Amino acid sequence: MPYAYRRLTPSERTEVIEERRVRGLPLHSPPHAYDEAGCFLITAACFGHAPIMDLPERRTSFQDCLLSALQASNVTVHGWVVLPNHYHILVESMPLALVSTAIKRVHGSTSRDWNAADGLTGRRRVWFRYSDRLIRNDAHYYRALNYVHYNPVKHGYVESPYAWEWSSLPEYLDQRGSEWLRETWRRYMPDSMGRGWDEG
Repeated sequence: MPYAYRRLTPSERTEVIEERRVRGLPLHSPPHAYDEAGCFLITAACFGHAPIMDLPERRTSFQDCLLSALQASNVTVHGWVVLPNHYHILVESMPLALVSTAIKRVHGSTSRDWNAADGLTGRRRVWFRYSDRLIRNDAHYYRALNYVHYNPVKHGYVESPYAWEWSSLPEYLDQRGSEWLRETWRRYMPDSMGRGWDEG
């Protein structure tokens, strides 16, 4: 859609935006499938990919806040990782609106708290909007889970995903064991998954 939009004439662009406005859709971004049920990979980044969660204690408190909010909304969390400037969560929900409500609440409260703590109230935008991807099948699910757990290595924070504290990988290691994790990685490597979602 973004590439097709760029090829439109100015009058065609105006027409598309007006149609989205009438239908109640976001004007310049794809709509979230709020009434859809299933597994989703959710990605959210700090505005401009700024490392606002650079402090370990901030990542810990954000992780606790996000997981608590999702649990309170009856959302099943299958995996997660929190990095200094973005996070990924693999969730199952009926419908996706439950996830959206929880994320908006967490983003609102953390924005207020962090801007107050950093002396930037009213001067800094903390979060950019999130993206959601529907998981299509079992193979896609396990590739997404491996992608989530490998993300700290991908971005150069650690050499081993087991060295990153803010992720669901330790729980999988404890509950499923290292052999299961190795076999799952071997069978479902994420390859180029996530290209463009969390760059920067």
